[in-house]
Amino acid sequence: MARYDNLFTPLQVGPVTLSNRIVRSAHGTLLSGESLIAYHEARARGGVAMSTLEASGVHASAPSLLPLHSDAVLPFYETISRRVHAHGMKLFQQIYHAGASGGAGLLTAPWSVSAIPNPMAQVTPVAMTKAMIDDVVAAFGAAARRVRDGGLDGVDIHASSGYLIHEFLSPALNTREDDYGGSPANRLRFLLEVIAAVRAEVGEDIAVGVRLPNDDHVPGGLTPDLSAAIAHAVDPLVDYVSLHMGAYWRFHKLIAPADDPLGAEMPANAPITAVVTKPRMVVGRIMTLDHASAIVGDGQAEMVSMVRALIADPELVNKARRLEEHRIRPCIGTNQGCVGQLMSRGRLSCVVNTAAAREDKVSFEPTDMAPRARRILVVGGGPAGLEAARTLAMRGHAVTLHEATGRLGGQALLAASAPKRGDVGQIVRWLAAEIDALGVDVRLNAPLDADQVVAMAPEAVIIATGASPRQDGFQLARPAEPIPGFDLPHVHDAWTLFGVGRRPVLAGPALVFDDTGTFEAISAADVLLAAGLKVTLVSRLEKLGETIAFPPVTVAAARERLMSGDFDHIGGAVIRAIAPGQVEIGASFTDRSRHIAAATVILCGIKSPNRDLADALAGRGLEVHLAGDALGHGDLLSAIHGGAELGRML
Repeated sequence: MARYDNLFTPLQVGPVTLSNRIVRSAHGTLLSGESLIAYHEARARGGVAMSTLEASGVHASAPSLLPLHSDAVLPFYETISRRVHAHGMKLFQQIYHAGASGGAGLLTAPWSVSAIPNPMAQVTPVAMTKAMIDDVVAAFGAAARRVRDGGLDGVDIHASSGYLIHEFLSPALNTREDDYGGSPANRLRFLLEVIAAVRAEVGEDIAVGVRLPNDDHVPGGLTPDLSAAIAHAVDPLVDYVSLHMGAYWRFHKLIAPADDPLGAEMPANAPITAVVTKPRMVVGRIMTLDHASAIVGDGQAEMVSMVRALIADPELVNKARRLEEHRIRPCIGTNQGCVGQLMSRGRLSCVVNTAAAREDKVSFEPTDMAPRARRILVVGGGPAGLEAARTLAMRGHAVTLHEATGRLGGQALLAASAPKRGDVGQIVRWLAAEIDALGVDVRLNAPLDADQVVAMAPEAVIIATGASPRQDGFQLARPAEPIPGFDLPHVHDAWTLFGVGRRPVLAGPALVFDDTGTFEAISAADVLLAAGLKVTLVSRLEKLGETIAFPPVTVAAARERLMSGDFDHIGGAVIRAIAPGQVEIGASFTDRSRHIAAATVILCGIKSPNRDLADALAGRGLEVHLAGDALGHGDLLSAIHGGAELGRML
């Protein structure tokens, strides 16, 4: 008997029967071929009822990686549908036209409802003629036919996220004066024509759904009440309605980060779901089966999309069925691995799951036992050490882990103690529970020196001792010159705000110096603002959180929060000197200088990797490996992925 019985009942969606209520709405991966198949196949094996292939362009004016505007897509469809159907999962395809956000070239301009640029593409589009509209409408129908003929189970008409259909629907983006603009009925016309074209091609052969915005967060755009009227109009014409928040004007609302509450979109959904009679799909920081069960149980939706949770753990559904919910690897909501890596490096990843989007090359968990069980010592109980110990133990090694403090977690615990960052702590708790279940010998308050390590005679040593704040006044822009006044009593490193050492006495105004562009300075500012202080954040970098993967979706929510308070940000600056009551700053590589009042100064600088033990073990005859921040990377993704790689390698 499953714990969440209401999630594991079938659901009829048009002609398609879903085996349960956990689904995956469309999201970008930028994968293709076997990589894309393996990615979805892993979630099919994991028990997901339905997955939707990422939005793909129906027309040559806005093509996508998957050639949906051509019959060339059919062999791929036949292969992927066969592979996922073998595990009982249904497969849908989201069909769309990118509108103002896509299709621009040196000799072409994107097509859109009106000549209003998308804020990310920043190219003024061509306002579509009636002939263009008719051409694209027909292309939607042809795309739906290819989806059916390729063996897939449904189409998801993408009318959200600021793309072409959304642009037609929006009173902010649609400035037309013909039959497709002006009144709500005219703005709806394009979507109705698309649905009719799709139905004309596929009838009831496959499921036909539509993804609508709830609140698009475009100034003057679609509100939940306006979207409810749209949903009411299309409800009789489709088999399900999927709801999603946001557009590129406020990018982070598209993929709510940990700054937002769990179930972030549910309040905006309420006016819309109330008028929809067909099955409803909802998304938005729904991270646990318990939460999904409550949503279904309360009648708020029939399908719950858990995209990021299933990136973190593709076995989520099966684990819950086996009453092993505690074994589900948690998503921590940072967006730094999934959409952050996708938008900054062109490939999906996951902070906590090293195999995400690499399923064709890397198994979710190690599947091979070590050729020979060895005694391996892990020094350091942060994320890198924990993941290394876990993976090593899964492969049959006898693992002992020494942590110098009284708690496991390392810097992840510091991050989790900051406002809006508590989700980070989930991965530490999960890893700690995992290594306990695997029988790893964990010893807390147990620092080691080189002689002790040698005396233990391990067959391999992993040094995962992290990094610590420098205490020498170093700033990267002026590496040869310590900051004058760095050792004054009102100057502290950020860790003291989070409970490392003696907490400082805080007095305002406060100045935070950010030399790294990470969340450390943002979290320090959050703490100081919460204490009632005026805060000025001065950074070597031009933008807040500049080194974090794709700030529009990872940092923007925090920026809005900070800017709503008594907060200022000064980028592209260096500290010239710290004095009682003030800090002298300058613009990098100029003679300009000014003074900022500051009774408290927090330095968020480059960390010093803790490599003393590794250095002391050099030449002592032991096999030694470094992991995590001891290597100098300084980010959680590198720590967990590096620990996992070591665990699979040794």
